[in-house]
Amino acid sequence: MSPPPLKARARRRRCCAGGGGCGLGRARAAGCGRRRRLLRMRAAVALLTVLASLLLCLYLLWLTADGPLSSRDWRGEARKAVNFTPGVPRKLGFPLEPAALATNSTNLGIKKPLHLPPECKSLQDTLLSSFMKKKRYSEDYYLEIITNVQNCRWQRQPEEYKKFRSKLVSCCDATHNLVISQNNTPLGSNISYEAERASFPIEKGIFRMLPVSQPFVGRPFNQCAVVGNGGILRDSICGAEIDKSDFVFRCNLPPITGNISRDVGNKTNLVTVNPSIIGRKYGELNGNKSAFVNSIATYGEAFLILPAFSFRRNTDISLDVYHTLHGFKAKQKAIFFHPKYLKSLAQFWRTKGVHAFRLSSGLMITSAAIELCENVKLYGFWPFSKTTNDTPINHHYYDNELPKPGFHAMPIEYREILQLHGKGVLKLQFSKCEAA
Repeated sequence: MSPPPLKARARRRRCCAGGGGCGLGRARAAGCGRRRRLLRMRAAVALLTVLASLLLCLYLLWLTADGPLSSRDWRGEARKAVNFTPGVPRKLGFPLEPAALATNSTNLGIKKPLHLPPECKSLQDTLLSSFMKKKRYSEDYYLEIITNVQNCRWQRQPEEYKKFRSKLVSCCDATHNLVISQNNTPLGSNISYEAERASFPIEKGIFRMLPVSQPFVGRPFNQCAVVGNGGILRDSICGAEIDKSDFVFRCNLPPITGNISRDVGNKTNLVTVNPSIIGRKYGELNGNKSAFVNSIATYGEAFLILPAFSFRRNTDISLDVYHTLHGFKAKQKAIFFHPKYLKSLAQFWRTKGVHAFRLSSGLMITSAAIELCENVKLYGFWPFSKTTNDTPINHHYYDNELPKPGFHAMPIEYREILQLHGKGVLKLQFSKCEAA
């Protein structure tokens, strides 16, 4: 009499577990083999799950021990960007050395060390890791970092410069695409707007307005100055140093005459023009055009570069600027940003965490300068309301008009520029220049 089905199955499981067929026949023995393999696979999966859980627990414990940045004092984090214990070895890659203390130096009275301190060597790695921990930082946090950076002497790093420049060339290629020209925009083609789904036909009248090729004769320039409009420039005595540069970039038609030229210089080779400035200051050139022409005469033979094809509302004003300069036979020439270049540049900086409605004119021009120049120095780049000594300053050296909220990502842009300074790609002027 055969055993009941439940008992039979239990007997078969015992036989399979024992490793033999127990007289179950070939088919049943094969089934036992499959069951044993399945059991082994389940055991392996369970073991891997346990190991993964242990690793996750260890990682969470490490995070808890380190603590998020928001739970720690920002001053302590900023100080750790240059203050390490000697026993912790790190890879060194920051091109800074102890700064020599000049008689009129603004280095907060810190004496020159007798040897190269480890904090200057490892500052770049720490800046990078510190900035990656959190997306937003207080103004005081930045100023603490900048104070530490000022205490180390900057050195240009040709290899870092070439590496970053090649990335810009690959994505954007300012030497061929910064400006709309007849070479990169054929007659009869349609040019797509940078920020709108629209296009503009390049007919004969527009085609004649375009330079044959990129208009910057003599590139790559040796020494370039990119002059921002930050309030830090006032009383900086940087004018003479700026004017010695081979090529000077400026932003948005800033004042450069009178006593202020002592701080900002007056040499200008290229100046950006936001069409909104033409509308606000000159009534969109619907009235007295001569007032506009007389005003920009201070820029000599500079190029006025406009984003004519970023938005449709910019096009007519930008073309009017061109026709006004041409009609008055002005020394200045109007040229237009290529929307493809600006779109590619915005995408490039997005990959580095700069998310904003628009890049600032300063970052656009800085990016172009790195491609067009061998040595780049930045003046007046300062998005903060005070100096490192807690002295209040205006947003601009000529007024205190703040940018539209959410329009630019100024502190984030400055973070990227500060890291380029640390890598020796470009140099930031933080305080007063040496008297000539």
